[in-house]
Amino acid sequence: MATTDMTGDAPRFRLRFVPIVITAALGAGLPVAAAIAAVLSAKLAHIPLVSGDNLRWLFVHHAFQLALALIVIFILKYWLVPADYGLRWPRGKTYIGPAILWSALFAVLMLVVDNWPHVVSLSKPENPGFPLTPANVWGWMIFEGVYVGPTEEIPFRALLVTYLATTMPGKLRLGRYEMNGAGVVVAAIFALAHASSFFTHPWQEALLQQFYAFALGVLYAYWLEKSKSIVAPIIAHNISDGLEYALLFAWLGAPWY
Repeated sequence: MATTDMTGDAPRFRLRFVPIVITAALGAGLPVAAAIAAVLSAKLAHIPLVSGDNLRWLFVHHAFQLALALIVIFILKYWLVPADYGLRWPRGKTYIGPAILWSALFAVLMLVVDNWPHVVSLSKPENPGFPLTPANVWGWMIFEGVYVGPTEEIPFRALLVTYLATTMPGKLRLGRYEMNGAGVVVAAIFALAHASSFFTHPWQEALLQQFYAFALGVLYAYWLEKSKSIVAPIIAHNISDGLEYALLFAWLGAPWY
C-alpha cells in the first residue's frame, strides 16, 4: 500500500477499486454509525430524540459523526495509513481568503437554486419547516454557520480525501490547476450523500444541487491539499451554509430577537 501523503509527488491518476469501495463505505457508514450511536445514547440517557431535519437530532448526530471520524483517523494514522490528515493550522498559505470569497459566492448561488421558483416569481419562500422564532433562527445559524464545518469537513475531507489520496495517489490537471484525483472522487461521494433531495425537490433543482455540492467538494479538497490543513475547508463550509441561511432568514423577515 502506498504511503505517499496527499501533497507529495504522485504517479498518474488511476482509479483503484478497493480504495474507492473503502472510501465509499466510510462515507456512507460514518453517518449511519453516528445515527445508531445517537439513538442508543438518547435511550440510555432517557432523552427524547427524533431523527430527521431538526436541530436536536442534527447536533447530536453530527457530534457522534465527528467523534467517530477522529477515532478512525487516529487508527489509520498510527497503524494502517500513515499520512498528514490536516488536523492543524496551516503552516504556509492558509487559503482562507479564497475560501471566504468563493463560499460567499456559492451561498448566493445555493440560495437561488434552492428557492428557484420563488426567485422567478419574486415571491417569498414558505417557512423552512420550523417556526421562525429567535431561538430557531439562532439555533440554525449556529448549526449551519459554526457547527457543520468541522463535523462534516473532518469526516469527508480530512479523513476520506486523505485516505484515498494516500491509497490511490495521482494528479488531475485543468489548465494551470492541479490536485489529487482523490479529492474529485470524494467530491462525487459528497454530492451523492445529498441525493435524497431528488425525493423532496423537483428534479431540475435537485440536479443543480448535485452540481454545486460537487463543485464545493472539489474546492474543499483543493484547499485541504494546498494548505495541508482542514481549516480553510471548515471556514468555507460554515460560510456557504451559514450565509445561505442568513440570507434566507432575511428574505423571510425572520425575527432575530
